[in-house]
Amino acid sequence: MATIKDVARMAGVGLGTASRAISGRGPVSEKALARVNEAVAALQFRPSNVARALSSKTRGMIGVYVPDFSGTFYGPILQTVDGELRAVDRHMVAANGHGHAEARQQALEGIAFLYERECDGVLAMSNALTEDDFARLFARHPSLVLLNRSTRAQPERCFSTDHEFGGRLAARALLQKGHREIACISGPHSAPDNEQRMAGFFDELARHKVRVPKRRCIDADFSFAGGYEAAEKLLARSPRDYSALFCANDVMAMAALSCMGKLGIDVPGELSVMGFDNSDLSPYTSPALTTVSIPIVDAATSACHYLLNQCYGMSLPVTRDFHPEIVWRDSLGVGPHAAVPKPK
Repeated sequence: MATIKDVARMAGVGLGTASRAISGRGPVSEKALARVNEAVAALQFRPSNVARALSSKTRGMIGVYVPDFSGTFYGPILQTVDGELRAVDRHMVAANGHGHAEARQQALEGIAFLYERECDGVLAMSNALTEDDFARLFARHPSLVLLNRSTRAQPERCFSTDHEFGGRLAARALLQKGHREIACISGPHSAPDNEQRMAGFFDELARHKVRVPKRRCIDADFSFAGGYEAAEKLLARSPRDYSALFCANDVMAMAALSCMGKLGIDVPGELSVMGFDNSDLSPYTSPALTTVSIPIVDAATSACHYLLNQCYGMSLPVTRDFHPEIVWRDSLGVGPHAAVPKPK
């Protein structure tokens, strides 16, 4: 089996240069890096994780905590992080919420579990943790990074999109299409991202003197079952005096579309529907779902790069600009207040 000494000898470089080139830590010229890579390929050299751990005092593992492995939101995030880690010969250890404890306790225990497994850093997602929790966790774990949350404790370690602006974009899209009588299905009020979305949505409508009565608002839990039940309740209420429905995530919007199909409601002829997230399934609903795209995968990539840079001295690109945008599809039609083109 080839060793790093064999690689250095074939590449014609010193052992330290070969080590820096293979680990990605420290300066190496482009020519030396190319020769080392050629030697690695020719010798089919694979670094020993044990040797690397002993020499660098790292394990080559990054932990990821998410509340749930299921659904359309967390899957792409986990795939993205795993791919970024494997690209630099590091590995992911994942944990999610489980058991009968409340969500906050599950998150605290999940993060503790990952550090107990000697992960070099942890990327965490949780709507249940508080500002005090973050302050304590950051003080204890300098290699902890947050995804989809912002906190005053250490904002430089937070990677999130602007959910409030995304809510404003949703409101503008409905108004642009001529909808002023609007209903909504909100996510849980305990979730900061939901509260930011809904705050931006309602505030933008208010700027245009549009108000959503309480009887047109239903709270759900971001799940398909919750969205379907909320849509049933909303559609059963009389009168149905609205032309558009905004759902605080795509899963609930898809459930609403399913419910409307069962009831024979024409979308968007009778009622337009708009979601939020731009999940992988949203182009394949019937009709295809108009939604707000949040670049959560881009945020996950930068969060992962930030951790790799912090933990292993790499210099991977990190950005913090994750701007939502509207993805126009067929579920949002023209409303009753659409501007009528003037005759030529």
